[in-house]
Amino acid sequence: MPASAVRTRYAPSPTGEPHVGNIRTALFAWLTARAGNGAFVLRIEDTDQRRKVEGAVEMQMEALRWLGVDWDEGPDVGGPYGPYVQSQRLDRYREAADRLIESGHAYRCYCSTERLSKLRKAQGQSGRAGYDRRCRDRAPEAGTIAPVVRFKMPVEGETAVHDIVRGVVTFKNDLLDDHVILKSDGFPTYHLAHLVDDRLMEISHAIRAEEWLPSLPLHARMYEAFGWDPPQFAHVPNILAPDRSKLSKRHGATSTLSYREQGYVPDAMLNFLALLGWSLDDRTDLIPREDLKRQFSLGRVSRSPAVFQTDKLDWMNGQYVKAMDPADLARALLQFWRLHPPGEIDGLPDTSLLTRIAPLISERLKSLRDAAPLTAFFFKEEVAYDAADLVQKGMDAESTKSALEASLAALELLPEFDSQSIEQALRVLAVDLGLKVGQLLGVLRVAVTGQRIAPPLFETIEILGRDRSLAAVRAASARL
Repeated sequence: MPASAVRTRYAPSPTGEPHVGNIRTALFAWLTARAGNGAFVLRIEDTDQRRKVEGAVEMQMEALRWLGVDWDEGPDVGGPYGPYVQSQRLDRYREAADRLIESGHAYRCYCSTERLSKLRKAQGQSGRAGYDRRCRDRAPEAGTIAPVVRFKMPVEGETAVHDIVRGVVTFKNDLLDDHVILKSDGFPTYHLAHLVDDRLMEISHAIRAEEWLPSLPLHARMYEAFGWDPPQFAHVPNILAPDRSKLSKRHGATSTLSYREQGYVPDAMLNFLALLGWSLDDRTDLIPREDLKRQFSLGRVSRSPAVFQTDKLDWMNGQYVKAMDPADLARALLQFWRLHPPGEIDGLPDTSLLTRIAPLISERLKSLRDAAPLTAFFFKEEVAYDAADLVQKGMDAESTKSALEASLAALELLPEFDSQSIEQALRVLAVDLGLKVGQLLGVLRVAVTGQRIAPPLFETIEILGRDRSLAAVRAASARL
C-alpha cells in the first residue's frame, strides 16, 4: 500500500439500531477518507452471533445512506456495494490464529466455563481481575473440551502506542490479560477479526470509539506478533448528555434514524455530528458538507468528551431548512411525509403547489415535522374553527362580520389577485374601517386558514386563489 493511500472503515456490530455515537465515528472515518482522497470501507463485525439483531445491518446502512455517507467497495450487492461481513470470512481468522500458535504468541486454553466462573468469583474477593494463565505454558489436554485460543501478552515492562488524538499512550504489561482471540466454536473475537481484516483491507487509519482504548496494547502486540505494520490509531471521544452522564434514551433519541423521524434534515445532522468532538476553528458552526470533506482533520479531534446539545441541533436544523431552495424543501417535505404520513394531511400534495408554499414557512421550521400543522389548510377544501376565533381583541361579532363583508367586496374588485395587490387593498381597508391592520388581518387569517398562527397572509391568499379565498370569507361571514 502506498504511504499516501488513506483507507478507513466503519465496522459496526449488528446488535441494534445505529447509535449516534457509532455513526459519529463512521462520519469521522468517512471524512478522513474524503479529505485524503482515499477509500471508505463498510464492514459488518458479526462474529458474536448470540447478540445479532435481525434487521440491524439494514438499519446501519440506511442511517449512512440518509446522511449521504457513502462507502466505496464491497461485495457487489446492496447497490452499489454491500458491506463486507466477517461471518463469511471465518477461514482467514482461523488461519491467523494457527499462525500465532505456531510462532509461540498464542495458546489453546482448555479451562471450562465452570473453572473460569469460580476464578472470577475468587478474584472478585481478592481484587485481581483477568485470566490466571493456567494453560499458557501447559501441554494440550487431549480429550477435554474444545479449547479457545488466547494471545500471550508480555507480563513485564510497558507497551507504548501512539494515538493521533491522544499522543503516546503507555500501559503496564503486568496489568494486562491474555484475551481470547478465537472462541471454541471457531468464531474469532473482535480482537483477532478486526485486526486481520484491517490488514487484508489495507486500512491506514483505525478510527474507533474511546471505549476501545484499553484494548490498544493487545492489538499493538498482536500486530507485532504477526510482523505487520499497524494502522494509525485514533480513539475519538465519547458523547455525553448535557448532564455529563452517558448519553441514553432517557435524554431523548439515541438512534440516528429516529432523528430522521423527527424531521431533521441530513445536512444539518451531518454538520452537528461532525462538531461532536471536532472543530474547524473553534468558532464556525455551520459548515457545508463539501467544506467538511475538504477540511476535516483528525489532528483537530478533541480528547475531551463531546456534549450532545439538542437545542444546538434544533438551531442548526432550522438554519439549514431556512437556507434550502424552495424546490429542495418541497422535495424534502414530500419524502418526509411519505415515510411519516402526517395526520393533518390526507395524501401527498402536488409538488408545484408545495414549492410555492415552501418559502412562506421555511423560516418558521425547526424541523420538517413542524410543516404539516402550519400548511394543512392549503390541502383541504374547508377549514374547521370556532366562530369565536374570528373575533379579534377590541372587536365584537358585529364589527367582525362587517370587516369580513368589506374584505369580500375589496378582494372581489382586485384586477390582479397577487400578494402585493391584496396587501395594498387590505391595508387601505383597515384604515377605512377604523381598525388596526392586525385586527383585520387576524379576522381574515382565521377565515381562510382556520388558524390563528399561519404562513404570511397575503402570499397565502394569493396561493389559495381568488375563488377559494372569497368562498372562505363568505363562509366565515355566514357563521356570524
